[in-house]
Amino acid sequence: MDFPANDVELVPEKIDDEKEGGPSFKCDLADTEIVHKIAQVFLPGLGTACVDNTTGDVFRSPASVAVDMRKEMVDYLTQRSETFVAESVILEGASETEASDHPYDIISDFVDDFASSKRNLFSRVSGWLLSEKREDKIEDFVQEMEINGFWLLDGREVIAETLLKNVDFKNAFHCNMKFNSAEELAEHVCHCSFRSLTCKNEGCNARFCASHLEKHDSACPFKIIPCEQKCLDNIMRREMDKHCITVCRMKLVNCPFYAVGCQSTIPHCMIEKHFSDTSHSHLLYILQRIHKEASEEDLKRRVEQVEMVASSNQLAEAQNVRSLTSKVKDLEASLGPLEVHIKNKNSEENVEISNLTNALDEAHIKNKDSQETMETSNLANASSEVQS
Repeated sequence: MDFPANDVELVPEKIDDEKEGGPSFKCDLADTEIVHKIAQVFLPGLGTACVDNTTGDVFRSPASVAVDMRKEMVDYLTQRSETFVAESVILEGASETEASDHPYDIISDFVDDFASSKRNLFSRVSGWLLSEKREDKIEDFVQEMEINGFWLLDGREVIAETLLKNVDFKNAFHCNMKFNSAEELAEHVCHCSFRSLTCKNEGCNARFCASHLEKHDSACPFKIIPCEQKCLDNIMRREMDKHCITVCRMKLVNCPFYAVGCQSTIPHCMIEKHFSDTSHSHLLYILQRIHKEASEEDLKRRVEQVEMVASSNQLAEAQNVRSLTSKVKDLEASLGPLEVHIKNKNSEENVEISNLTNALDEAHIKNKDSQETMETSNLANASSEVQS
């Protein structure tokens, strides 16, 4: 498809409500982000109108009607934006659902209305509107217009800015200040909250109005900020998550002796200090693993013995379960077998058995005494009966 070479600039006029005798120098600045966002909906809207208008027509293609359709679209949007305030007053309270007063939503609705009005008979009755083929064709045509430079972004933004000013009756997205001299206007523009700024962070090309500087700066993915985990590095915001879970010295890690009992979670850069502070408990965990049947008292005594025969660095160099286990076994070889005291356990069992035996004996004696008492009573009763 070939587009016409000439791209005539179409610029609608801003509604001029200036009264005679009033200030004649107006600030024309507007919210750059909203203007850019509005400009982005024009090409998809135009593409939709061109495709739906020529569907089923063997003599016309979307590209052949693009220029005329664009002019119609700009005229339509201009007319709707100029009468928007009056229409809003008339329709106020008549609609059950509250409509958005954001310029982007308003102008997007205008674009959709225009595209809908350009559907030909075939597109209305053939089920074309719900087909995937339609969506693909619109997307391809929009991409073709972008590649061929049809209706460049700068031209669309000029139109978008004018439309925004027409519908922004609350003056929330553009400046409506007026001045008596060019000097006053120039001084105002330097400080206007709607003046356009470009992000200074390297790699970021975002444009926004001055009033949004703080908001953008707090979220700019290219801004260099201190590490969230308080290490000494300064990291680009968009790389922060990756930094925190990979190379950050303050990232939290489990102690290498987690599997044998140490449940500590410490910053990566403080592992050495953790080993130094908790070497005694780490040694106890390893000995518990080696001598599963030993009592706690025996293991604590063994820890003291191992620490006495070990050199100052011998245990500190072992920084995982495997290496410390190996060194402990080597040291224990010079100490000899661990003396495990199990007498206490046997004596406790003997005491329990003795107590149980005594209880049984007492029960037996009581039962025997009870039987003897009953026999004596029976004999006395029998004797009484004989005498009677």
